[in-house]
Amino acid sequence: MKALLEKHFGKAWMALVYLFLYLPLFFMVVFSFNSTRQDANFTGFSLRWYEALTKDTKIVEGFWLSVKVAAVTGVMSAILGTFAAFVLVRYRKFPGRTIFSGMVNAPLVMPEVVIGLSLLLLMVGAQNALGWPERGMLTIILGHTLLGMAYGMVVIQSRLMEMNRSIEEAAMDLGALPHEVFFLITLPNIFQGILAAFLLSFTLSFDDVVISEFLSGPGVSTLPQVIFGYARRGINPTIYAAATLLITTVTLVIVGYSIWVARQTRKREREIQAATRAELAAISGS
Repeated sequence: MKALLEKHFGKAWMALVYLFLYLPLFFMVVFSFNSTRQDANFTGFSLRWYEALTKDTKIVEGFWLSVKVAAVTGVMSAILGTFAAFVLVRYRKFPGRTIFSGMVNAPLVMPEVVIGLSLLLLMVGAQNALGWPERGMLTIILGHTLLGMAYGMVVIQSRLMEMNRSIEEAAMDLGALPHEVFFLITLPNIFQGILAAFLLSFTLSFDDVVISEFLSGPGVSTLPQVIFGYARRGINPTIYAAATLLITTVTLVIVGYSIWVARQTRKREREIQAATRAELAAISGS
């Protein structure tokens, strides 16, 4: 009996954890199809809230603003995170390395309220002194990039540390210049990490409320800000419909990325095995 309990305890505990995490999402998806505004009783199946979602200009405009902000943030975070990770991994000793590493990693441990407030003071001071930038889409992108770059750098840094440096050294021995090695050898080998950094930064940006609240201007509201504003005024099943569509989209993206990574991994393993067999055949033939 004791052995049976020990065998199934881990599975049962994991099942409870998943229920705790995902059961609220399940109920939210169910009640997005509710025919009335009640959130305690499911009175019947209806698509009225999805129809209302398409007519809600605030949510639609906030969605497209969030997509544009998150896309630009993801690209900038992936680029800056790649350069920061490359410097920290490939150049172990240079003046100011400790300070640089601390500044890049600081947003990971700093509360978003502090980041948002400090950026707000910076933007207001710059606008008063230079007349630019006005609070809006640009300032939100800059704030989100500061946070996304730090997370992206961690992902890319781990991929760089796993990469076999002998490939780069072999390319340089064959006459390739440093920038050619970086673009032709290093980037293709860490592309999965860069893509993961982009997706992570995109998600963080799309989901952010705190920094957006500090840096958004009049008439500029991202989708999370709109949803948060609706939630403070009471129950609105249109929010459930919007959240359900977001969950579905994110799930499809994650599943698609996982399938792509698995295929790329299997392809790389087959190429390595083929190269190994060719090398062994060449050695045995000689």
